[in-house]
Amino acid sequence: AWHGLFIRHLLRRPEREALDHFVADFTVINCPSFKADPKKHDCRSDTVIAMNFDRKMILIGGTEYAGENKKSVFSLLNYLLPEKGIMPMHCSANHAKGNPVDTAVFFGLSGTGKTTLSADPGRILIGDDEHGWSDRGTFNFEGGCYAKTINLNPEAEPEIYATTSKFATVIENMVFDEETKELDFDDDSLTANMRCAYPLDYISNASETAIGGHPKNIIM
Repeated sequence: AWHGLFIRHLLRRPEREALDHFVADFTVINCPSFKADPKKHDCRSDTVIAMNFDRKMILIGGTEYAGENKKSVFSLLNYLLPEKGIMPMHCSANHAKGNPVDTAVFFGLSGTGKTTLSADPGRILIGDDEHGWSDRGTFNFEGGCYAKTINLNPEAEPEIYATTSKFATVIENMVFDEETKELDFDDDSLTANMRCAYPLDYISNASETAIGGHPKNIIM
């Protein structure tokens, strides 16, 4: 159920009227308890993320990491969109206030600061992780953010910190006090990959359109 809430945040969601007649192009089947057999299924471990383009289906098995839901969709877009003249990018992006033409994109591996840099309160957030670049400019694939929370500081990153106590934010891999329910942002005993997932509109300076111009600045 919490994976369902996670992907509801992270994917862009159509209006209610559009959902009434929605037909899926691809279906993601998430089976965290399924264990693949490497000999039987010709894979390397009991964890598997598999795509069948003929059946238009994605299978996620053997992992409870919520990020696989969005990353599997991003992998699919990397296959489909270049033929449409769109370059998928693993990056964050923002633009100057009142000037979408002044767009900046920030490339980097997971946990290198893309979310933090793009959340600059002096600029407008387009998105924090997955974007497309076409002949019309840049745009966010997603409807939410998936921020790392290890050592999260309310003074350094107040907007992101505030989301951790908002309704429906998904908290993943974090230690908390069982009595007070207070989160411990410094305890990485479970993993350093501590996360929170939340809708874009939880960030006060997020773009309503999630669209920017051609990047004026590219940071790698």
